[in-house]
Amino acid sequence: MQEINQQQELKRTMKSRHLFMIALGGVIGTGFFLSTGYTVGQAGPFGAVLSYLIGGLSMYLIMLCLGELAVAYPVAGSFQDYTTRFINPATGFTIGWLYWLGWAVTVALELISIGMLMDRWFPDVSLWVWCLVFGIILFVVNAFSARGFAETEFWFSSIKVLTIIVFIILGGAAMFGLITLKGGEAAPMLNNFTKDGLFPNGFGAVLMTMLAVNFSFQGTELIGIASGESENPDKTIPRAINQTVWRTILFFGLAIFVLAGLIPWKEAGVMESPFVVAFEKLGIPYAADVMNFVILMALLSVANSGLYATTRMLYSLSHNGMASPIFGKVTKKGVPLNALILSMGFACLSLLSYRFAEDTIYMSLLSIAGVTAVLAWMSIAASQFFFRIKYVKEGGKVEDLKFKTPLFPIVPILAFVINLVVLVSQWFDPATRSAITFGVPAIIICYIVYFLFFRKKFAALQEKRVTE
Repeated sequence: MQEINQQQELKRTMKSRHLFMIALGGVIGTGFFLSTGYTVGQAGPFGAVLSYLIGGLSMYLIMLCLGELAVAYPVAGSFQDYTTRFINPATGFTIGWLYWLGWAVTVALELISIGMLMDRWFPDVSLWVWCLVFGIILFVVNAFSARGFAETEFWFSSIKVLTIIVFIILGGAAMFGLITLKGGEAAPMLNNFTKDGLFPNGFGAVLMTMLAVNFSFQGTELIGIASGESENPDKTIPRAINQTVWRTILFFGLAIFVLAGLIPWKEAGVMESPFVVAFEKLGIPYAADVMNFVILMALLSVANSGLYATTRMLYSLSHNGMASPIFGKVTKKGVPLNALILSMGFACLSLLSYRFAEDTIYMSLLSIAGVTAVLAWMSIAASQFFFRIKYVKEGGKVEDLKFKTPLFPIVPILAFVINLVVLVSQWFDPATRSAITFGVPAIIICYIVYFLFFRKKFAALQEKRVTE
């Protein structure tokens, strides 16, 4: 299949290692280093590992669906473009703009968190100074070229991955008595997993933590967005997807296993970062400062990926007639600079809302952001389902697809249902209910805006492309 003409404007400079680290960087964020204690404390040691394995299964199903679509249509808009093509334009418009909004707000959230982390080392410097400094750095990185962004993200993610690998090796060795814990403490072996039963708070607690765990895997869909700028997408995308899925599940599963083995589950839930406690148990000097640095890299990585995602999503919306044409223009190095400027500008406005209207505007934006990733995953599953049906109906042969989603239609249907359950479950958790409260009106508004202002523009653009 041929790519649409818009992709000729972007530079295909990303390699498989870049795609892999971009996806991994979107997944391994601060939530992994800070929130895992909550998961262990609620679900218990075995329940926490089980939650992450189930979350990994959900991610795996979505990646199988995305792989077929991204290889067949390696475009920068990814699932926004697929939703527009294979579901309907109104839904594509809604998914695209909400995803753009979600990541733009996330960039602001990461910058705020960076400022808070820097306060540990520089207590006399204002949080807003760090927001400005790191915001400018991320903007320059993304404005230079797609390859520049990819290289930066590769090294950010490498630091996080290296930290997890070191933790798994040293922590696992200490857990089974191969190295001595600080203070001569006895090796816990599997005691923390067995002494209070498999599910000390009941299986219902595991189900509640699955909601947070599922969100922790969000970000792998960035492979699809980056596919429009990858070298040899037929080869790099399948390789990156396979590496991301198995290594992410392996890293998460083993890290949680070791963490739960080293720290009693009743203590894990009340710690700011269980990784700091674990590193201190291992006798790592300056453990808190080491983790502060690693979390800083995680924040920069997610903000970097988020700024890239918003820029390419706005670019795609522009080329589909769902945003102003100026956001579809690119520089000589293939960067949609106007889209980048607007995305960074909205992130800055979100920072201002945090400063002046934290409990109203900012929390509303943050709540909407919380629902967008799940909607994106649902759109990927649904798009693959309808793509395959249309492909076969028009005479295409499944064996000719260079990447095939197995067990069709079970995989896309199961992936869609799992994420639908996660979405609905948000209403029953007081901590996430606002995502539904603000998310549903936002979805309705997007549909109304599309039909009032963009339906005719999209139809005219499609007609023009057909006649050319």
